[in-house]
Formats: sequence, structure tokens, C-alpha cells
Amino acid sequence: MRSLTSFQLLERISSLLLSEERKRYAALGIQPVHAQVLDYLALCNRYSDTPAALTEYLGLTKGTVSQTLQVLERKGYLSKLPDPNDGRVVHLQLLPAGRELLSQVQPLDIFTQAEANLLQKEFKSLRHALGSTLEVLQKANNSKSFGFCESCVYFRESDQHMQCGLTEEPLSQDEVQKICREHLFPNVKAD
Repeated sequence: MRSLTSFQLLERISSLLLSEERKRYAALGIQPVHAQVLDYLALCNRYSDTPAALTEYLGLTKGTVSQTLQVLERKGYLSKLPDPNDGRVVHLQLLPAGRELLSQVQPLDIFTQAEANLLQKEFKSLRHALGSTLEVLQKANNSKSFGFCESCVYFRESDQHMQCGLTEEPLSQDEVQKICREHLFPNVKAD
């Protein structure tokens, strides 16, 4: 049975979480990067609350961070304060409105649900743990799993013949080694 690599699983998990974040943030009128900045400021100390440290932490360009900070400052989520000892340094301070906004976007419900479902399981490898994490997140989010045929509820195999139970069409060996949009994990209701 073919499975995704750990890297591919991490990519899928990230994509799923980003998709959920975008939905939630759009409803609040912000972008994912805005929440990342606010989250960082809620966690960092006074040596790390500068635009330069934020840029390094997020791995973004100075221009992107600068524009993001302008938007968040304009919306009243953070303020910029000059360093009392070095006029070249600016410190970023999370304001009460920023803390309130951050409380509305953390943590993602589907991740909390997935984490609770995975706590009792033991995993034989990182890939197995990531695969299980992705499966639980997809089920909690009711999202398409894009999995491989052999792990699909519709997959039928008998005497060297493989068939999709959804379409009733035969499947080639090559096809069962590729991801499918119609994939559905067992114990998941079909639409």
C-alpha cells in the first residue's frame, strides 16, 4: 500500500489548517499573517518584540512585516514604542484589542479535537503519527481526504481485480497508487 511521505503529510496538514485559519480570519477581517504577528507578540519577551526579531521569526521580508505592522497599528491591535535607551530600536506592544482578537482565533477547534482523539494512540513512526493526525483533522473538518484507493471505503479487491465501489469501474495498479478526490476513510458518512 502506498502512503504519503512525512513531508507530504506535513504539507497536507498545513494546508488544511491554513484553509481553516483563512476562513476564520476572513470572518474577523484579518489575514493569517496578522494573527501570526499578534500570536508572536503575545509570546515574545522584551528582547524579541522588535520588527527585526518578528521578521526573523516569521521568515518574511522586511517590507511584508512593515506593511503588516502598519495595518495592525491602524486597526488598534498593536503600538510601536521607541526604545528608551536606543532611538534606532522600536518595540512592538500588543494592545488589549489585539489580545481580544487573538483570543477569538486560537486555537483552531479542529486541531483541538484532533489532538484529543490522538492522545491515546501509540505510533510506530513519525509518518504513521502524521498520517493519523491528517486523517483525524480531515474527519473533524469534513474535508476531502485525497487518499489512496487501498485505504478508501469504496475500494474493492478480489482475485487480482480492483474496482472503485463508488463508480463501479475497474482500477489499474497505477490508479490505486495515486490520490483520489473521491477518497473516503472507513467510518465516514458519504455526502
